[in-house]
Amino acid sequence: MELDGAGLTCAQVHEVAYGGARVTITSLDRARASWATARELKGPVYGQTTGVGANRDITLEAPGLDLLRSHACGAGPPIEPARARAMLVVRLNQLLAGGSGINPAVLPVLADAINHGFTPPIQTYGAIGTGDLTALATTALCLLDELPWHHEDPQRRRKGPRAEAVPRYPLASTDALPFISSGAATLADAAIAIHRLHHLLEAAIDVAAMSFTAVDASAEPLAAAVQEARPHPGQAAVAARLRGLLTQEPPTRIQDPYGYRAFAQVHGAATDTLDRARRTIETDLNSATENPLISGSLAWHNGNFHSAPVALALDALRAALVQTAQLSTARLATLMDPAYTGRHAFLADRPGASGAMILEYVAQDALADLRHLANPVTTGTAVISRGTEDHAGFATQAARHALRCLEPLEIVLACEHAAATRALHAPVPDHPLTTDLNESRRTLHRTQRSDPPSR
Repeated sequence: MELDGAGLTCAQVHEVAYGGARVTITSLDRARASWATARELKGPVYGQTTGVGANRDITLEAPGLDLLRSHACGAGPPIEPARARAMLVVRLNQLLAGGSGINPAVLPVLADAINHGFTPPIQTYGAIGTGDLTALATTALCLLDELPWHHEDPQRRRKGPRAEAVPRYPLASTDALPFISSGAATLADAAIAIHRLHHLLEAAIDVAAMSFTAVDASAEPLAAAVQEARPHPGQAAVAARLRGLLTQEPPTRIQDPYGYRAFAQVHGAATDTLDRARRTIETDLNSATENPLISGSLAWHNGNFHSAPVALALDALRAALVQTAQLSTARLATLMDPAYTGRHAFLADRPGASGAMILEYVAQDALADLRHLANPVTTGTAVISRGTEDHAGFATQAARHALRCLEPLEIVLACEHAAATRALHAPVPDHPLTTDLNESRRTLHRTQRSDPPSR
């Protein structure tokens, strides 16, 4: 995978993190240009000749290494190596975009770390959406050989004897703030979530098609004329795809419940929201979020590190996931009803048996978690560093919650899939329902690991 600071996508971040893709650097020109400018700067430069935060007005000599050692202080459980590897590729790509002023010689070392399975021991807690300072400071200390790298063969996904040289680079004081001035870990989590949610939302259309067929739901709401009357892109695309999966039969009922009749509108809104979030994340994957930004012949002190656009996009996305999951549980309820399926209640093999009744409990439990995870992070803020940093975006938490949404959304859809499968095929007496549900989960989980879609 070629990195140039301009074309990195969420799908590619996922492929490096979980697919073992190797990276190559196509050009260091922009990084070299900003480094050359940084070496010629005169006067005070934040974090280079001064302290940081409330210490911004205090002149210091070579403050960088102290900054790294003081900020490498995360807490909580370690994140999985794949997420740390995703952070490395995001930060490498951002540094290739130029503007940091860091010595470009460190960038091939980061590429080697990615390719040879080295990741920093990052802990879960330590960022509020104004830069992943603890994660990147920890990475910097690994480069300085002050902290040990975690090593895992990215091709074989196993720990083992290390044949490759440990990535080391003698970061200078002037490299410190340029290295950590980024939300790369947050963006990495967001990119992984975006990629997997794309596949889950696509799979949800296939699952809905099974339910449509199982209850003889009308395809009339999916008609092109209906979509043209209200031309939201996601709605039209979802309706067209679902139309292609259904056999056009005369409608059984004049109007079906909203889980069917409004599926294109609700699910289409979710896919539109996902697409907006993807564009937001991919903008930042390829942006110079540096403070200060080294551009032209100057150091521009700025707020590009702030994560408000990312946090807002992810808040909207998590809310949209709840809506699409709610419609899935609504369809699941109809699959339990003989009036819709023509089968015994709860898809049982005989009258009075419980059948698949428990699937509703499982789905509603998972949906409750989704609702909790959808609470917006952007309604809160934080004031720190003696009041000089007086707002926070909390995109870190928004991205973390987006990752946590994957499991409950998968479970909700798996419950519908299992029920629709039973509704479409006569149930086997005494067949363990857990087998159906687990197989449905495996089917949906495979969609999250599939090859990135072409665009």
